[in-house]
Amino acid sequence: MASIFTRIIHGEIPGRIVWSDELCIAMLDIRPLHPGHCLVIPRAEIDHWIDLDPALAAHLMRVAHIIGTAQKSVVPCQRIGLLVAGFEVPHTHLHVIPLQGMENLDFRNADTSPHADRLDEMADRLRAALADVDGVPGT
Repeated sequence: MASIFTRIIHGEIPGRIVWSDELCIAMLDIRPLHPGHCLVIPRAEIDHWIDLDPALAAHLMRVAHIIGTAQKSVVPCQRIGLLVAGFEVPHTHLHVIPLQGMENLDFRNADTSPHADRLDEMADRLRAALADVDGVPGT
């Protein structure tokens, strides 16, 4: 059965996608640890990140770097964190998270009911910031 991420990639269910290219997408997390929290997800449904082809892993890291740079420009934060855990969904995904401190990395503190309007606004702000980056594909 397809993962929830594959279903989003194929347009079967909605997602707030801020990046899309031939290898991956990036979208807002619907259970953000901090406003602007994004997931970078390969189109290929690969469960464990260590099973990624090294070139794909490098591409995902490059995209995470670009997303993080955009987040830093639109979300007040001390740092941009990067986390690969892999327990929530059996489909590799990189968490790119604006952080004020280490407490922002505790999934027990995730916003389980974020307002749709706030998520939509954040997605629009990130897309606008990404549009200013050279070589960024459209969504």
